[in-house]
Amino acid sequence: MIYSLGLLLIGVGLYGVIVSRNTLKIVVSLVIMEHGVHLLLILIGYRSDGMPPIQEPGMLASVFASQAVDPLPQALVLTSIVIGLGVLAFLVGLCVKLYERYGTFDVTEIRRLRG
Repeated sequence: MIYSLGLLLIGVGLYGVIVSRNTLKIVVSLVIMEHGVHLLLILIGYRSDGMPPIQEPGMLASVFASQAVDPLPQALVLTSIVIGLGVLAFLVGLCVKLYERYGTFDVTEIRRLRG
């Protein structure tokens, strides 16, 4: 059930990228889609009865392996957030430069003005 929220965010973002003509709306749609992917990655590593992946002395390895939460998806999402922030800054800068040059955010108008 909760996975559907991530898929919904990805779907809304994809719809915004495909339908929108405004470059800023396309950038916002990409960010929404990115957060949907982050949510799905975090949910992949979630375990309701999980414990931190730190094995204490005297703990049985089989018990630890069956209850420990996988930290890899969390690390991937943190890395993806940092990379996504850099990409977002680049895309917003690109939108600003397009507006300075063409005076509009509309993709079809930019194509028409470009020649």
